Amino acid sequence: MSKPLSPSSSYDLHPSVAYVQSILANLEARTGRTLEAWVALARAEGPSDGKARVVWLKAQGLGASQAGLVAQRAAAGPGHAFDDTPAGYLAAAPGYVEAQYGGKKAALHPLFERIVELARSLGPEVKICPCETIVPFYRNHVFAEVKPFASRLDLGLALGDPAAVADLSGRLKDTGGFRKKDRITHKLELTGVADLDLALAWLRRAYGRDLKA
Repeated sequence: MSKPLSPSSSYDLHPSVAYVQSILANLEARTGRTLEAWVALARAEGPSDGKARVVWLKAQGLGASQAGLVAQRAAAGPGHAFDDTPAGYLAAAPGYVEAQYGGKKAALHPLFERIVELARSLGPEVKICPCETIVPFYRNHVFAEVKPFASRLDLGLALGDPAAVADLSGRLKDTGGFRKKDRITHKLELTGVADLDLALAWLRRAYGRDLKA
């Protein structure tokens, strides 16, 4: 295989960034308050519990998406990357990966990079969009994702109904996602480069299923 891609060339803009930015762009025009003003109001007058705060904000006239964003920004903890600008998200994305593969998980970072390389090889439509705890792979939708554990990587796959998926290897696991109507329905547990051929085969199938509606 070719050398792994460098982090600076591996990551793409998460689809949620544009969605959040559209909420931010229209918030003041539609509600009469800026995001900063809503955050200040929620902190001063709203409940401290996150779910209760969303309900309270909706009672003040915000839509569900607007209320969720304001409540998240008003929380004491750090904000989600998807509240950021496109440039800010892309600058932060490598840090999310570094954090995921810190400490004892550092030995799995090269394996992760090889999986990214395999995903990229499927076609030019592949987008690699790190989150704080996982790295999803997109075509038109999420077709796969990678999550590190102490001694393995879980490669989540959007393969649909388990009853229609024949797995001769016996390695593929049903996540229960199909029954819950989640995109990710199966996973492979990967521990080393010997697993990459199998990973590529299932990545190819998941990518091929993700056609435009």
